[in-house]
Amino acid sequence: MTNLVEFGVSDPHLQARRGMPRDQFEPLAREIFTLKKQLNAVILAHNYQVPEIQDVADYVGDSLGLAQQAAGTKADVIVFCGVHFMAETAKILNPDKIVVLPDKDAGCSLEQSCPAEKLEAFQKTNPNFWTIAYINCSAGVKALCDVICTSGNAVKIVNAAPKDKDLLFVPDENLGAWVLEQTGRPMTLWQGNCYAHVEFRRDSLLRLRERFPDAQIIVHPESLREVRDLADAVCSTEKMITYCRTSPAKRFVIVTESGIIHRMQKECPGKEFICAPVFDVMKLPSDNCRCSECKLHENEYAAEGPRLHGAARSAG
Repeated sequence: MTNLVEFGVSDPHLQARRGMPRDQFEPLAREIFTLKKQLNAVILAHNYQVPEIQDVADYVGDSLGLAQQAAGTKADVIVFCGVHFMAETAKILNPDKIVVLPDKDAGCSLEQSCPAEKLEAFQKTNPNFWTIAYINCSAGVKALCDVICTSGNAVKIVNAAPKDKDLLFVPDENLGAWVLEQTGRPMTLWQGNCYAHVEFRRDSLLRLRERFPDAQIIVHPESLREVRDLADAVCSTEKMITYCRTSPAKRFVIVTESGIIHRMQKECPGKEFICAPVFDVMKLPSDNCRCSECKLHENEYAAEGPRLHGAARSAG
């Protein structure tokens, strides 16, 4: 792993969280692997998870990649290290499997910004709405929509949408605005956002650019336009990794939740990744938005709970 201090990045606020010490990690990991074999379980972890969770996972990826892995798994138990809507999606795709969410309160501010009952009421104001839902939403919202997209394919989905329909994009207004910029297609945008991404600010990125003029700025499309406008590339998390791997640049400012940097360091050796200020996902406020906050406790899924049951199944 690249030592950021060697590159002159000594500010700890610009560095990703280090993983659990090996002497703590290894005995827990052995127990988890034993339980996983006993239960015929698969562990899926989002790119934003802390390093030790990523390191015990069978697959680490974005929402789309995790959904695809869930759809294809032959495991009897799916342990989903992410937030509620991600595990819910896995349950929709695998109604007969046990899906375990280690933290039953792991929520997402973006998902919570679009309650299904409010969306349904708004849809009734325009019978010509054709609703596109970003996958970061509840099963109840998905059930009300015409198509589901990810940040990686949203532009393609909007371009293919019926021309005679009024498009309604939910729940992320910033991703929707970026898609609108790329496609030129008018859309009504639901006023929701991911609080993690809206805390990144133009001024702080300009200061980083002055400090590290050789660094490329890679921004998630859930960020504000003032931030996206500074980007060398606007990408989904999975495309961020591909971009950094294939780019000749050696230094990158990563404008998304910092858990992804662990995977970047593993897959892009010899390159340097700088966490964008202001926000540090590893120091979350006291709410239920915990994209990265699974803990490495093997007993959290040994008892196969908490599980996702009928609500997710019926929404499928």
